[in-house]
Amino acid sequence: MSIPTPTSGRGAARRRALIGRTVFAAPGLIYITIFMTIPILLVLVYSFFQRGRFGGIVWEFTLENYVRAFEPVYLQVFSNSLVIAGTTTVLALLIGYPTAYAIAKLPTRWRTVALVLVVLPFWTNFLIRTYAWIILLNSEGPINSSLVDAGIISAPIGFLYTPGAVIVGLVYAYLPLVILPVYASIERLDRQLIEAAGNLGASRARAFFDVTLPLTLPGVMIGAIFVFVPSLGNFVIPELLGGGKTVMVGNLIRDQFLEARDWPFGAVLALFVITLLVVLFALQAAISRRINGTGKRVSSRA
Repeated sequence: MSIPTPTSGRGAARRRALIGRTVFAAPGLIYITIFMTIPILLVLVYSFFQRGRFGGIVWEFTLENYVRAFEPVYLQVFSNSLVIAGTTTVLALLIGYPTAYAIAKLPTRWRTVALVLVVLPFWTNFLIRTYAWIILLNSEGPINSSLVDAGIISAPIGFLYTPGAVIVGLVYAYLPLVILPVYASIERLDRQLIEAAGNLGASRARAFFDVTLPLTLPGVMIGAIFVFVPSLGNFVIPELLGGGKTVMVGNLIRDQFLEARDWPFGAVLALFVITLLVVLFALQAAISRRINGTGKRVSSRA
């Protein structure tokens, strides 16, 4: 007759815990596999084959699609997209960080109200919100009319159908995606570190730049990624507010799949965006680990 040992008991407990975690994680894993992993693998496979004469896929291996993606006309679209998405991200951070900081400083009962107001635009249709900007930026719209009536300008300014209009639309669309992660990062911040900085003689500005900002950098980076990548791949706002004059990567990918029916080349362009997303998240994770390790050491010393 064998006597159960503590080791075998711990092994059985680990197996039960593993089975429990697997059961709870299974729906999410299935969802990710069906709607993310398999589509990405299909995109990867399509990128190595040729376009059919009338669309579709010709199953003949080629690297021509990758070579074609580096042609000057496509590199120009990528560079323009990076500039617009980068400008959008910077503006969203400049607006979103102070907003999140102000919300975090509100009394507890008002924070929920402020956060609801932040996400309130998401309760309306995305196209309706974009069309609203067409009305606002139009030559006969309220912005131009107000400037003319105030005597600031003598004639309406062509705000609409410009890269600036696209940037304004993108900032408006994705600003909540900066505010929410930055607010969560500020909310989790250890207040004792700020108090310790003040006790050591640091001014509020010095404490903010030396303590608050570095420790909330992971939330800032998540917000930046949440704005940068969707802005890079957006095709609705450049089409409506840019009037088709501002071509971004999203427009290019959409046209390859829906109009040119060149799925292999569209797959290559999509892979570039996906690869960029993976690189950005890997960079964010590395910086977060470094900052969290630094924060723990500082906290333990304090």
